[in-house]
Formats: sequence, structure tokens, C-alpha cells
Amino acid sequence: MAEGLEAELRARFDVREERFDHGGLGADVLMPTRPDLLIDQAEFDRDERLPYWAELWPAARGLARHLLDNPPPERRALELGCGVALPSLALKYLGLDVTASDYYEDALAFARANAQRNGLGALATLNLDWREPPEGAWPLVVAADVLYEMRNSEALAALLPRIVAPGGRALVADPGRMYEWDFRDLLKKRGWHAEQIDLRREINDPVKQVASTITIFEVRRVSA
Repeated sequence: MAEGLEAELRARFDVREERFDHGGLGADVLMPTRPDLLIDQAEFDRDERLPYWAELWPAARGLARHLLDNPPPERRALELGCGVALPSLALKYLGLDVTASDYYEDALAFARANAQRNGLGALATLNLDWREPPEGAWPLVVAADVLYEMRNSEALAALLPRIVAPGGRALVADPGRMYEWDFRDLLKKRGWHAEQIDLRREINDPVKQVASTITIFEVRRVSA
């Protein structure tokens, strides 16, 4: 029987679970069954906010596999736009001190519940608007499928130089969104570089067996 936070979420949402197994991590990820029912018209009218957080996207699975296959040497990490937080679970499984961040409080609640229900302990979370950077910096910042609009690419290119610690890096997983190159160009103008370091194939339609190609970029400041 679900207890605590998970019980509260089950009382508020119709939920489902999706299994993830890779590199020793076996996780049952809890998420809303119908993300489309979570659209808030007032929020959309204000800033076109949509509940993208409520899906386990192929890019999140691809990034989690990359992290598990290539354990980061860093000991602290921040996930941006975490949603149901699979990459954060992977990092926590690897022993990092992880903070999962998102624009939605409900996403953070699911992130914490997913860490607890999979035996990973308490997960630190942060409600984060990219336009208002938090205090501090992290040696490793990760994000999966966050370049789906031009404004996201612009905001992320402005945010990363402010929150990646000196000598640190970011890993961005993207399924081929049209604004990927805009993001890379914006980074270049700020003295940063995005280099492809991995490709992953992830199924995004189990019935039709349609797959997405996920590109993992490592983002660093260009050396002087």
C-alpha cells in the first residue's frame, strides 16, 4: 500500500507506472496517466505553460542510460526541468548529491515520491524559474528534452553560464528538436561550446515500435 507522499499523489491524480531497467538501476516511475487533463487554461494564457513534466520522455531515458554507463566524477548535480526525474534517480543511484528542479510543484512532488518508492531515499528539490537563477552553482547540470520552444533555448543558454560551477559542465539530451542549433549558437556567443558525446535510441511508441534518436551534448565554457 502506498504511504505518505505517494498516497497523497494517488489521491489527487490518476496515475500509472513505467518500468526502467539499466546499469543496475531498476525503477518503477510513477506519473500521471493523462497529462492532457492537467492543462490549466489560465496558466497557458499567462505564459503558455503546459504540463510536459507529466511524461517520461525518451530523452530522459536516454540521458539516464548515458549517466549509468558513464558514472560522472562530480559529486553534486542539478537536474533542470526534471519532470518525474528519472535522470535524478540515476544520479542518486550512483551516489551523487542531486537536486531535482522544475517549474511545477507537482513535478517536484512526483520526483520526491519516485526517489522514495525506489529505495533511493530523500531527493532534494527546487522550484526553479530559469528566468530567475538560484544562488550557487553546480559542477554538473543535466537536462533532458528541454529545447522544445525557442524561448526555452534562449533561457537555457542564458542560465547555464550562471549555474555551472567554474570548470564544471552540463549534459543536455535532445531528441532532435528544431531549436537545438539555435541553442548551440546562443551558447557559442556566450563563450560556451556544446559537443555531441553520445547517441541513444529510445522507443517512444511501444505499439508501433517507433524510436527516437537521442543526442547527448556536453556543454562547457570554451577554454581561453
